[in-house]
Amino acid sequence: MENFSPVLYLVLSKSNIIFVAAERNEQNNLKIIYKFKELINCIDNNRISDFNKFFNSIKKNVYHIEQKLNFTFKELTLIIDNLDSTNINLSGYKKLNGSQILRENITYIINSLKAYVDNTEKKKTIIHIFNSKYILDYKKLDNLPIGLFGDFYSHELSFSLINTSDYKNLKNAFANCNLKLKKILLKNFVIGAYISNEHKNLETFFQIRINKKDSQIFFFENASLKHEQNFKFGSEIILKDISKITSLKINTIKKILNKTQFNNLSSEELIEKDFFEETNYIKIKKKLIYEIILARIEEISEIIIFKNINFRYYDNKIKFLFLDINDEFDNECLKDTFKKIFSFNNRIKVTLSNNLSSENLIKTADRLVHFGWKKEAIPVTKSKKSLVARFFESLFG
Repeated sequence: MENFSPVLYLVLSKSNIIFVAAERNEQNNLKIIYKFKELINCIDNNRISDFNKFFNSIKKNVYHIEQKLNFTFKELTLIIDNLDSTNINLSGYKKLNGSQILRENITYIINSLKAYVDNTEKKKTIIHIFNSKYILDYKKLDNLPIGLFGDFYSHELSFSLINTSDYKNLKNAFANCNLKLKKILLKNFVIGAYISNEHKNLETFFQIRINKKDSQIFFFENASLKHEQNFKFGSEIILKDISKITSLKINTIKKILNKTQFNNLSSEELIEKDFFEETNYIKIKKKLIYEIILARIEEISEIIIFKNINFRYYDNKIKFLFLDINDEFDNECLKDTFKKIFSFNNRIKVTLSNNLSSENLIKTADRLVHFGWKKEAIPVTKSKKSLVARFFESLFG
């Protein structure tokens, strides 16, 4: 047990915390050795509303894991999916006049843009920085152009931030448990990295999650998290629409949706009596229910993406979309309906995906922490110069 050195990951969502302890083998592959999910009610409107409840949950469960594994953790990596995040995209420039691009030029741009964000977003803390675009003499490049010659260079960075108050609350909660917050990862970034790796390094795509009570979209461009947005509606809104129009109970609607095929319907085909065990039978056409579903899915697609002003700039870049739909619509016909509507007349290649398993989420996060990400930008902190050094620099430049 001398070499036993597990790592600790926490996945924080709106309704639960997943505690994961994992260990690397001789091949440096991660194996999960302990996992526990605890439901929480201390998150409200994407903020930690009850700090004491949050702290006690962390303290209790980390202590339990340490006792079970006979190991004391010093640090942890946190994956968050429940706090409001902000995305900012900025470009820096360098006039070259035919000279060569040096590493120092790019470092200066990165540090300058980071300093600008730090100064203008004083109530927010940067979580991720991505090298999202390189343009030399108005030509887009795939890699950093260090060593190339040109006249004008543009470098775009994408920043992901969370509220500083939330960051400090998280950091303090873990510090009070004698845990150092090693790294915070946005869950959408981890999901995007997983999708990119699983689909032959695909770098530009949308991912949409339609949950029961809320939905979410994020955009990955050039392997960088560029934009994300949350919506306060989910698949439940479709069930409520059907209930409002047909007077059917929600549980009855769920049974109908799970067991009814809505393709090739005749105009007069009715819902079977078997679904009305708990209530009186009502003559309702299957086609009516399907038309309600169709209308609401079309509206959802327009609100989330196709008529969303926040994504208008990216509209002509949409080629791939990964769609994750709540389990309540575990019906192949209905999933095909979602897929058809979100494909926007076959303009987009839509792939139906399942919610990323906690194991794959943790393994992807672990690779990001230890090996970095291909488009991750790391600012360079300049060492402070002595008074003498600054004096001679002012004289001789």
